[in-house]
Parts: sequence; C-alpha cells; structure tokens
Amino acid sequence: MISILIAIATFSLMLMLFKYFEKFKVNNLQAIVFNYFTAGILSLISSINTKTEIDKILYIDRNFFLSGLLIGFLFIVTFNLLAFGTQKVGIAIATVANKMSMIIPVIVGIYLFNEPFYLLQVAGLILALLAIYFTSTKRGKIEFNKKYLIIIILIFLGQGIADGVLNWAQKTIVNSTNTTIFFAIIFLLAAIIGLLFMLYDLAKNKVKFQLKSIYWGIFLGIPNFLTLYFFVNALQSNFLESAQIFPIVNMGIIIFSTIGGILLFKEKLSSSNWVGIALAVIAIALIT
Repeated sequence: MISILIAIATFSLMLMLFKYFEKFKVNNLQAIVFNYFTAGILSLISSINTKTEIDKILYIDRNFFLSGLLIGFLFIVTFNLLAFGTQKVGIAIATVANKMSMIIPVIVGIYLFNEPFYLLQVAGLILALLAIYFTSTKRGKIEFNKKYLIIIILIFLGQGIADGVLNWAQKTIVNSTNTTIFFAIIFLLAAIIGLLFMLYDLAKNKVKFQLKSIYWGIFLGIPNFLTLYFFVNALQSNFLESAQIFPIVNMGIIIFSTIGGILLFKEKLSSSNWVGIALAVIAIALIT
C-alpha cells in the first residue's frame, strides 16, 4: 500500500512542479529534457542493482528498441503538452485529460489481445468522455481560452497512444527481468529526442539556455523515476491485483492533484468541474 501512495504522491508532485515552472519562468522543454536524463540514469542504476543482464536484453530484437523509441518520442511530446496544459488550463483539467486517456490502451487490449470487454466498461468509456466535457466547461461553455482545447485533446491522444504501445510491449517483449531497463531505454531515448528539439529551439528560435532548467529538471526527474519505480513495485507485489492497482493510482492522482491545485495555487473549480472529476473517478473504476 505504501508503494501505491508514493506513486500517487510523486506523480502529483510532478504536476505541482509544472506550476512552479511557470512561476519561476523555467523553460519547459529544457527542464523536461534534463528530467528524462535524470530518470533514465536512475533507472539504469536500479536495473544494475537488480542484476539485469543489459547486454542480453539489448540483443533480444529490434522491437525492444523500436518500441522504446516510439514511446520515448510520445513521452517527451506529451510531457511537454502536459506541462503547458497544467500551466494554462489548470492541474485538474490537464490531469483528467491525461488519466482518461486510459480508454485507448483498453481498446488496444480488446482489439489486439482479445481481452474481455464488459457492459460496465462501455459505461465507463461513456462516463470518461463526459468527465472530460464537464471538467473543461462551465455552464455548457469552455471556461478556458478555446485555443488551448487542442492541447487537452493532444494530451489525451498522446498519453493514450503511448500507453497503448506500452501495453503492447508489456504483453509481447517485456517481462519481469527487463522491465526496469526497458523504462531506462524509454527515458533516455525521450531525453535524446528532447535534446534534439531543444538544440533546434536554441538555434532556430534564438531561445537562451537556462542553467536553472538543469536543477529544475533534476527535481522533476526524481519523482518521475520514483513514480515508475513504486508503481512497478506495487504491480509486482501480492498485496493487490493489477486490475485494482491501476484504478486506485489513477483515481488517487486525480483527487490528490486537484486538492493540491486548490490549496497551493488557488485554482477555482465550478460545480460542473467537480461533477467531471467525480465522473472521472467512477469511469476509471468501471473501465478497469
């Protein structure tokens, strides 16, 4: 249970840090690049401590690397969108969009792996869509600048596709002996891809490099790694089934981050927003 609570707290902490990025004018892309280098290095250290046979794993087949490359690309893009969305539309709305994306890996599991699909899951999918609508609107109208609506949609799609590919990888090429090194590869490839984006941004758009982005990136990378580490730890324990852990973590993140946004950043939620958050929690429980 402690692992689950830590995973919820550390992911919520990352969302809070995005708000501080805005407050202290930290460049999102630069900090996120160093975040992934930090998380990747910590994952490598963790995999070595568990005596993972790195050379043997990397030799398995190119799908191991290619799937890591695709997920890494989606991670760096979606994480930047999540940071921007958190800053522009608020923690609650961005979090619901991020967590409701679990619809996509559920559909992938049904379509590719013939996983059972129940009537309650259909109800959950419908509630998930309603949750996104209610958290984004006030009296039937979008309560933030409409130009940011595309950010919410991209967060939903990007995270969902990444989780869908991850779901496929975990069922086909990842096992208990190479999970940590697989995530290390994802993190480091995300960092390298992000570094290319950052160098282009520095050269093309004449953006200045911020030294503070290094330590803010490290601050972000530590909870990023810890979220993964303790989430995997929870999945590998016999305390609860994975079908129970996923909804508990996702519901906990939505609730914890929403409360954090209200207490720390004075975010104001309308009655329809609260309805949306409640629907999101119910939808997660039904889908899983």
